[in-house]
Amino acid sequence: MKKPKVLVLRAAGTNCDLETAAAFDAVGGASERVHIDRVRTGKTKLMDFDILILPGGFSYSDDVGAGRILANQIRLYFKELRNFVRLGRPVLGICNGFQALVKAGVLPASHGGEQTAGFTANDSGRFEARWVHLRLNTQSSCLFFKGLPEMIELPVAHGEGKLVLKSPRQLEDLKKNKSIAMQYVSDDGKLAGYPANPNGSIFNIAALTNPEGNCLGMMPHPERYTTRFQHPNWTRQTFVKEGVGLEMFRNAVEYCRG
Repeated sequence: MKKPKVLVLRAAGTNCDLETAAAFDAVGGASERVHIDRVRTGKTKLMDFDILILPGGFSYSDDVGAGRILANQIRLYFKELRNFVRLGRPVLGICNGFQALVKAGVLPASHGGEQTAGFTANDSGRFEARWVHLRLNTQSSCLFFKGLPEMIELPVAHGEGKLVLKSPRQLEDLKKNKSIAMQYVSDDGKLAGYPANPNGSIFNIAALTNPEGNCLGMMPHPERYTTRFQHPNWTRQTFVKEGVGLEMFRNAVEYCRG
């Protein structure tokens, strides 16, 4: 069976590409870690791949804002990205990758590619690196979440994770389009403030998807929970066979296999 080709994008400061590529390889994908300069020079063609991943890290040290420089490069060098998404091919931006997709105007989905959201410093005023409880939107068509339970746990690691929107009306549009894929919640599944919401994102938003469900941006790190041993309470969770993050990557691979 042919293995779907996965482009794991790299740039200066990206530091989660190895784990992300390993996760895809573990579930039957054929990953290739590609520096963005190879796309810029035409040595690597986006349309030769089945899946695009923007992994986490601190691209260009986040010097002018988290993911901002990478977002500008995406606008300049990934001219085929919107067609890639339109064709239904999976796209996933994790943490810094999510920030880049938002600042490039890819998410939230808009017809003109205008940036309508952004990220700012966490309300806590500190870097948040810990596990959080998350609730998936069961009405969302996001392909990465197929078959997952409504409540999951994943780690976060960010300093600028607070999602802000251009206008209050936009939040209602996101709800209507089922684009809010995941929210930060307390351990009983309810929306709550800090520390349940680690950054202060509007409406506790932890992930956004396009209405079609093939383009996802998320702040938590699924590549950091691919085996049961990565969970801090793994010795007591004997019922867990593998990390929930691995299932997200498997869903993308199986989707491409049809």
